[in-house]
Amino acid sequence: MALHQFDRMVVEDEGDGPAVVCVHGLGGSGNTFTPLMPALIRHRVLRVDLPGSARSQRAEGALSIERFVQALRSMCQRLGVTQAAFIGHSMGTVVCQHLAAAEPALVQSLALFGPLMAPGDAARTGLRARAAKARNEGLAGMHEITQTLVGSALSSHTRQRLPLATAFVRESVMRQDAECYARTCEALAEAEAARVETIRAPVLLVTGDEDGVAPPQAVRSLAEKLHGARSTRVEVLARCGHWTPIERPEECQRGLRDFFAATQH
Repeated sequence: MALHQFDRMVVEDEGDGPAVVCVHGLGGSGNTFTPLMPALIRHRVLRVDLPGSARSQRAEGALSIERFVQALRSMCQRLGVTQAAFIGHSMGTVVCQHLAAAEPALVQSLALFGPLMAPGDAARTGLRARAAKARNEGLAGMHEITQTLVGSALSSHTRQRLPLATAFVRESVMRQDAECYARTCEALAEAEAARVETIRAPVLLVTGDEDGVAPPQAVRSLAEKLHGARSTRVEVLARCGHWTPIERPEECQRGLRDFFAATQH
């Protein structure tokens, strides 16, 4: 495994074969996708820590979806990636949608876990309040934010029966720098929907039946808007919340394998 550091961004680069780029969500990191690696053993997997998140916390200035998209463009150029399958989670699915609309030659396919087009009005308000709490209260604020997210973003089954998955999510959010997390919240609060009707790549959409961020009905609505995509498929995982790769890794691996078998030639 190689570790790349440029533009104050960290990227893990592992394996050989067709390129796969993994883009995490708010409070996540490249490690969000570690449970999916068994499905990617014949690929070159690039796991990004977006500017302001995890090991890329030294990023300065305002953060935005546009900045994240440009960071992915720059990474691909630097590392010689001319086409890749993109895997996103949560906020990362918004970034991937914008990239696919803007760079159709680069994006071979999209596998989106906990996908959303953009936050609704109530979610935007909540994200701005969360940003203020993280910025003003520091570690204590991050602790309270994490406790709330564990209670709302994971399914009841995960919280009660999967302590390692629960611990992963707790640690992933708690380890974020408070100011950088605040700026990432603000980036997502300002996100606009991509022109998804222009996306041509095949798309896999995976959500949980208890996902309040990307509820199944909203994900099916997104699939209907992807009418230009070569193919779309929606999978709803039982007893699963918003952190699909962490809560249901085997089902997510299986979905990825089937999707790649149908779309990579």
